[in-house]
Amino acid sequence: MRLLSAFAIGLVFGCGILISGMGNPAKVMNFFDVAGTWDPSLAFVMGGALLVTAIGYRLVFKMDRPAFSSTFSLPTKQDLDVKLIGGSAIFGIGWGMTGFCPGGLVPVLGLGLGEPLLTGAAIVAGMLAARLATRMTIKEQPAGA
Repeated sequence: MRLLSAFAIGLVFGCGILISGMGNPAKVMNFFDVAGTWDPSLAFVMGGALLVTAIGYRLVFKMDRPAFSSTFSLPTKQDLDVKLIGGSAIFGIGWGMTGFCPGGLVPVLGLGLGEPLLTGAAIVAGMLAARLATRMTIKEQPAGA
């Protein structure tokens, strides 16, 4: 049931991305072109997503436990560090350069176009590079640091 639920949620999300036009990189890039062909529709899509998420969190956290797990798994880390800020900056730059964020990229991959495939490959390469850099940083720290 858990897998079926995840599939249904992903299907709804992917359809929402495609229906809203957020799978079209030109539409996304026009949002960032404030001085040119600015298209504010991305702000409305994000606002709608935030509203739905806020309502969803309020409803879910009134429950004793999640529907398909015995406990809630919530992050405990709350501080801002260089990895978070740097990763966010790289994410934003990549999104602005390509017009694809990972969430909007996945439904478009099924179209078989070159740009989404190349962007997906770049995202995977970036994830692998970040993992390698993290491993190298951990190995370089002296014992007891």
